[in-house]
Amino acid sequence: MADEKVRLASIGLANWGTMLANAAKRAGNVEITRCFTRTESSREEFAEKFGCRPAASFDEVLKDSEVEGILIATPHSTHTDLITQAASAGKHVFVEKPLTLTVADADKCIEATEKAGVTLLIGHHRRRQGANRKIREMIDEGALGMIHALEANLSNPNGQNPRSGWRNDPAECPAGGMTGLGVHMVDNLQYLAGRAKRVSAFSKQLFAAGNLDDVTNIILEYESGPLGYITTCYVTSKQCTTSAHGTEASAWSEDEGERLYLQKKDETQRSELSVDGDDALAEEIQEFGKCIRGAAKPETDGAAAREVVAVLESIVESARSGRVVEVSEIRGH
Repeated sequence: MADEKVRLASIGLANWGTMLANAAKRAGNVEITRCFTRTESSREEFAEKFGCRPAASFDEVLKDSEVEGILIATPHSTHTDLITQAASAGKHVFVEKPLTLTVADADKCIEATEKAGVTLLIGHHRRRQGANRKIREMIDEGALGMIHALEANLSNPNGQNPRSGWRNDPAECPAGGMTGLGVHMVDNLQYLAGRAKRVSAFSKQLFAAGNLDDVTNIILEYESGPLGYITTCYVTSKQCTTSAHGTEASAWSEDEGERLYLQKKDETQRSELSVDGDDALAEEIQEFGKCIRGAAKPETDGAAAREVVAVLESIVESARSGRVVEVSEIRGH
């Protein structure tokens, strides 16, 4: 059985569900065998494209003994119920970020999967991108010196022509682009610096084509010492950058981790370094398959994702109240 492909079901078959299914093909060790979404025509189309069988309900998927794991790409508020149901049915779970919108719901998901003894892996894939991996390596080696500041920006202009439905609903997507974009950067900086201590955030509409805030800016203090800054905007040009600045050098990951730049303290310009190519989406799906076979542990597990949720909740509270929020207030421990 160890050599057989892991059999997965896709739940939520829109754009990102399709992206994950394509990544599953590239992963090589898994296959999509079932699929479900509420719209019959959508699941029939998906089934034909990926050579799997459509299910008329989520319950039908859970009762399929051949399905070993579930790929969830549905509205954020649905994650808790889907994950707990999947765990109760003995199915391993991969869920797109964020895990949930609240720490309380994250705890329900973690408890359910731990009780059932199944894998919970959350799709914070951008930390896996080549340049981000290299920056972490340079930090670990001391090549950047003592880290003082971190910066990240994940933005795109999609909000100028907002989609209808849940992705334009502030209840599903609080603090503007945070849930769709910004939580990736929360995880990236957490990957580089560890847990956040304090958060201060501003979030507002300017362009106002949709219902979400257009721009959200966050300042963070990390327990390890550095300060961080994250911006996410739904109405500006595409940006995907993460950088770390230390006493010996600064390093930048740009263009979805495909470009890496370094500037040492005695240099006036940065230089580009080579970086290994990567397929972060396929890598995380491949890891999910390995976890199901007992050959790996999830890197972005429930605990890592819970910390991102705690920061997300802190950002929402800070933007609402105008105060600096101690993440421990939200985290609880």
